[in-house]
Amino acid sequence: MSEHYLDEEEFSTEFNGSTLIRIAKQAKDHWPWVLGFVSMVMVVSILDSYFTYLSKRIIDEGILTGNSEALRAIIIQYGSLIVVQAAGAFGFIYLAGVLGERIRYDLRQKMFVHLQDLSLSYYNRIPVGWIMSRVTSDSERVAELVTWGFLDTTWGVMNILTATYFMLVINWKLALIVFTIIPILVIVATVFKKKIIIEYRKVRKINSKITGAFNENVTGVRVIKSMGREKENLNEFGELTNNMYHAGYRAAWLSALFLPTVLFISSFGLASIVWYGGYQTQIGGMTIGGIQAFVSYVVFIIWPIQEMARVYAELQHAVASAERIFSLIDAVPEVQDQPGAYDPGTIQGDIQFEDVLFYYDDDDPVLKDFNLHVKRGETIALVGPTGGGKSTIVNLLCRFFEPRKGNIRIGGKDYKELSLNAIQSRTGIVLQTPHLFSGSIRENIRYGKLDASDEEVEKAAEIAGADTFIRKLDKGYDDEVGEGGNLLSVGQKQLISLARAILREPELFIMDEATSSVDTLTEDLIQKGMENIMDGRTSFVIAHRLSTIKRADRILVIEGGRIAEMGSHAELLRKRGHYFKLYTQQFQKELEKEYDTLNMTPAAVA
Repeated sequence: MSEHYLDEEEFSTEFNGSTLIRIAKQAKDHWPWVLGFVSMVMVVSILDSYFTYLSKRIIDEGILTGNSEALRAIIIQYGSLIVVQAAGAFGFIYLAGVLGERIRYDLRQKMFVHLQDLSLSYYNRIPVGWIMSRVTSDSERVAELVTWGFLDTTWGVMNILTATYFMLVINWKLALIVFTIIPILVIVATVFKKKIIIEYRKVRKINSKITGAFNENVTGVRVIKSMGREKENLNEFGELTNNMYHAGYRAAWLSALFLPTVLFISSFGLASIVWYGGYQTQIGGMTIGGIQAFVSYVVFIIWPIQEMARVYAELQHAVASAERIFSLIDAVPEVQDQPGAYDPGTIQGDIQFEDVLFYYDDDDPVLKDFNLHVKRGETIALVGPTGGGKSTIVNLLCRFFEPRKGNIRIGGKDYKELSLNAIQSRTGIVLQTPHLFSGSIRENIRYGKLDASDEEVEKAAEIAGADTFIRKLDKGYDDEVGEGGNLLSVGQKQLISLARAILREPELFIMDEATSSVDTLTEDLIQKGMENIMDGRTSFVIAHRLSTIKRADRILVIEGGRIAEMGSHAELLRKRGHYFKLYTQQFQKELEKEYDTLNMTPAAVA
């Protein structure tokens, strides 16, 4: 497993209100629901405290005095308010559920939309598992905090305020004793909060690693089994889960210790209330109903404080999740439209690389002072050793990355003046490992042009050479491709990928090692489809197979980020330089294998 998992960004262990305020802002667009939710909670909480006061009146004004009329009137009032409270409880639970779903939707929508804008460099740094963890479990925890955590907090605060009011009404001296324990509880919370948030941040970080490891093991299961790596991967995964267990254990232990500490302090306060209240009852300073109500109000205060202690522990966890969500949302795309970027309506024209310098790592340039002039409609083949910069050239041309120095011009214009959509929407790319989306073959081809008719889809498949095998399937174009296209062969996926590019009708066409993993028959089909789509279009072909590149207008040998040689197939063979060496070492073997199959001798291939 990649050590890259250890490079996830660290967050400050100092808790401040900025993240919490930002979490709260997630509910801003849903303020009517929040207002209704808070109103319902307040009604229910106030009635809770008022019911305790009515209980005092039942004892003092009804039971102890024997006044049946007063008792009946209070009981009727009590029963009527219970109906109101039940309606309020239904209301805030319903509104909390709706609000939670809306917050959850908003967060995931924001992250998904922003992920579409991020540059490829972000995905090169951040494993898929980490992203999935933020979009799923982290957003879930933040939504829970905004709704149910907010509910418990609002309920607790309202209980404390209303209980305090009624305690002051009943006996203000006794109320002062209760108020002395609140600062102590605040101090305890301050001591615990930093330790709890540190542990919960560790939990979230390790959880991201586990999600990433799980994702890699599932998606790479064929490689794992073919390499016999099950035991090693299990050991590595076990180490991660063991770290998760210990981090979770420490976080749970601190959270568990927090609650009984609050309860222990609160018990001293309650004991003092019972003792002093009993004394006041004896000297006539309080009634029996008053002392009963007062004890109930003390519990009304202690219980919310205990609940808010639990919510506070969850808050630390949610803040750690929110920090990761916001780090994703705040990530700035390295490649984005400049102010005033526009769509010229076409990107047809000459392409020029002028003194281009590019590197992924600061100390290791991939392209150095790279210069190239490609005429409109020309087909350029790129060959050379792995890591020489071939794919980087086309990635820069598509603006997946941008030069660190130098310029790239399309039709004489600096391509940074054009919008990203202007370039990328008019570019067709067929990759070495094509990616198909879950769904039907028709849907995957139509991905290149969402408003295409069925006839256009089938016509593109015919041009690509995919129509024949598609029609032999049980459901034809409506056959499912499976996750990632795993129900199809590599060659079939490549043909569908080519059909998708053809349907797009691109002005710039790129083939990146598209025939390196297919059989000869499929290669012939792809080659015919390529000839159709490249006709009249500026095209770049990266390939190792001779048959794919020898028809190019120019062949560029890329070595060490520079053009080592350039010319047609015949011209480069006559030079007997870099291309000739590649040809004799690699391409010649390919031809010899084909001639051996036909029982022929490659006497004068060149």
